[in-house]
Amino acid sequence: MTIQQAIGASQSDAMDVDEIRDATAREITPRPLSPGQKAAVIVRLLLGQGVSPGLDRLTPDQQARLARTMAGLGNIDRATLAHVVQEFTGRLDGLALTFPAGLSDTLTLLEGHISPIARDGLRAEAELGDATDPWARLAAMEPDRLRPLLEQESAEVCAILLSKLGVAKAAGLLADLPPDRAQVIAHAVALTATVTPDMVTRIGEHLFQQMTTRPQPAFRASPVDRVGAILNAVSGAARDTLLEGLDARDAGFAAEVRRAIFTFHHIPKRVEATDVPRILRRVEPDVLNTALAAGLKSAPLSVEFLLENMSKRMAEQLRDEAEAIPTPREDDGEAAMAQVVSAIRALEEEGEIRLIPPED
Repeated sequence: MTIQQAIGASQSDAMDVDEIRDATAREITPRPLSPGQKAAVIVRLLLGQGVSPGLDRLTPDQQARLARTMAGLGNIDRATLAHVVQEFTGRLDGLALTFPAGLSDTLTLLEGHISPIARDGLRAEAELGDATDPWARLAAMEPDRLRPLLEQESAEVCAILLSKLGVAKAAGLLADLPPDRAQVIAHAVALTATVTPDMVTRIGEHLFQQMTTRPQPAFRASPVDRVGAILNAVSGAARDTLLEGLDARDAGFAAEVRRAIFTFHHIPKRVEATDVPRILRRVEPDVLNTALAAGLKSAPLSVEFLLENMSKRMAEQLRDEAEAIPTPREDDGEAAMAQVVSAIRALEEEGEIRLIPPED
């Protein structure tokens, strides 16, 4: 519903738009109002018609000022309402272009069009926000930075955090949580009715201080994933030797690395059968033939899994070609199988396929 439609639909809180305009000529002189009071009149009019005026995009201080202004306005006569509506709709009619409200929203608009260096510098600047309001600065942070707070803080603190963020960002963060945790935090919102503004401010200051003093990790991937990715690319013999050494130094870490490793041998347990044709289209025919030929000896279950989940005609052709060529040298065979695995990993990173989680 547009603002004009909302105004025109009003029967209980406002007159018909035409009646409002006619009233200007015949009613008493409009009551003089400040810009803030005029904004409060429009907000009241929209709320009366069930239209959201987007107050969640205002800062907490702006929201508080608006609420206090609305509380002190009292009744508005027809002439004043007509004057405010005419002025407001006139401005809307003359509006041709709007820009984002603040640096954070501007960065969202420019995402993909500016360099990562410029983006990161501006994002840090946006996070400074209003130096007197920790909640405004928290609200400017990326969801990925706020997500750990929802996993670590108490449910009551998380409920206050979500209540102070914009609706869209809060909904996205809540949806990413495990269902049990999300339900606990959602219920905790009901317990925040008696929290004082002073307490909310102190919580905001604590959370912001915690976020700014927490060192940013140098690597995006975890140590387990990084070691697992490295071992994926080495030969089987070298991988086994390194894992034995890890076992001797840190058996727990070695066990987690084993779960992170994904090689040609893991294909039947980690790949969905329906994804096989998509994977094979990513692999050069010569590389695939070499991988299948090597796999017939070292990883027959993986070869059979791939052949069983493609067209029968293609499977027969690939099997005949793999059996006809001499068994590749060990290094050549492992390199070809590694390229098949790389194609699978690339599709996973692009979101084209999803690997089955490794068994414990």
